[in-house]
Amino acid sequence: MSVRNVESTDRQKREIAYHREHAERHSEVRARPISAAILSNQRRWWNAFWETYRILRRRDIAGKKIMVPGCGFGEDAIKLALLGADVYAFDLSADILAIAIERADRNGASINVAVMPAEALAYDDNFFDGVLFMDILHHVDIPRAMKEVERVLKPGGFIIGNELYTHSRLQRVRNSGFVANFLYPRMVRSIYGTERPYITVDEHKIDENELSIICDHMRKDKCSLLPFLFLCNRLFTERHKILVQLDHILLRGLGPLGRLFCGRIVFEGTIAKA
Repeated sequence: MSVRNVESTDRQKREIAYHREHAERHSEVRARPISAAILSNQRRWWNAFWETYRILRRRDIAGKKIMVPGCGFGEDAIKLALLGADVYAFDLSADILAIAIERADRNGASINVAVMPAEALAYDDNFFDGVLFMDILHHVDIPRAMKEVERVLKPGGFIIGNELYTHSRLQRVRNSGFVANFLYPRMVRSIYGTERPYITVDEHKIDENELSIICDHMRKDKCSLLPFLFLCNRLFTERHKILVQLDHILLRGLGPLGRLFCGRIVFEGTIAKA
């Protein structure tokens, strides 16, 4: 494990402290098997994570250098390695990465790991063929992180992401007194399955302005956006398959308005630099 010595911001220090405790509370993850079904040719069109891997498989990533920022316990980094990619994964938390390394060893996956922030990468210019963002951009300074991503990606390199999302207009409803103080506290357990959801003090779902910053680094003719989760994870959970399928059909039926109401966004594109 390599470590880049960069002075941490106050936000990053809070993230490191939070994830140190998170690693201690979830040490059982070390023995948790990697779910390989998502690597198959099966398709679950209503599921953002399955669609993300469908996009990855279409890219034929075997032998390509892929960066996985904020890799956490290594779930996606290991899956990419099992698909044959040359994976470089990093995280702010050395405690989290220690578990990721152990899981990779258990699964016979080779990944290169490092401790560093997304805003100051130690990788060389034009090094990577692609980058996979999985629920990480809402933890970082997006403009700074995307500048670094553009630097380390090769011309023509791909950007694929799957991120929590809320349009700013919908977020204003979410922040209203009734929702924030009455409705949401009563729905936490049904949505997250716990009274203590995995949410850090500084994180927030990305909005349309931050999504625009991400898309600005991609060629306009090579950028696609897929919305997911309309009422799902707001009124009911993803455990109800039929409801989730109906939810996705309804959301896609809204056309461009889907990005006003969705709770998750999958994006794919090609880096804009020549």
